[in-house]
Amino acid sequence: MAEVVLYHHAQGLTDGVKAFAEELRQAGHTVHTPDLYEGNTYVTLEEGIEYASSTGFGVILERGVQAAQGLPEQVVYAGFSLGVMPAQKLTQTRPGATGALFYYSCLPVEEFGSWPDGVPVQVHGMDQDPFFTEEGGDLDAARALTAAVPSAELFLYPGKAHLFADSSLPGYDEPAAKLLLQRTLDFLA
Repeated sequence: MAEVVLYHHAQGLTDGVKAFAEELRQAGHTVHTPDLYEGNTYVTLEEGIEYASSTGFGVILERGVQAAQGLPEQVVYAGFSLGVMPAQKLTQTRPGATGALFYYSCLPVEEFGSWPDGVPVQVHGMDQDPFFTEEGGDLDAARALTAAVPSAELFLYPGKAHLFADSSLPGYDEPAAKLLLQRTLDFLA
């Protein structure tokens, strides 16, 4: 079974993120869920982004990197949206990554150097999510990653929701979330 470090999105370590981690645990995986927000959660995405902005995105990223320091090197790094920052950085810069799972976000590979040889990755997002498809260039980065890395997969789901697999938020899309979870479990197997 896999050991996974799962980083939360901009609304914090919500009940939905915890429930997702528990689904992975029920399948036999070891899952770590670092809290990059020091216990804070936010009702809206805008409030969470404001917290990250006022704290400093670099500080949030460093908290994520530090959270992995005591863990074995052979882990799968996973992140929801904002959590993709530390997940992708660690996948690309910390030796031993066995895989990467990026939900709702993807940064250009050049941000952290090059993609490590032989490390598989999945990127998941909704095909009409403005955060994923327009604002930050995440979809373009995901397409470039999947074009350059033979073991990379991009999954697009129909819809506009950003945090669609978080069961504790209004944008939860149960059919898409179940498919995302199944693809995640297949990847981890």
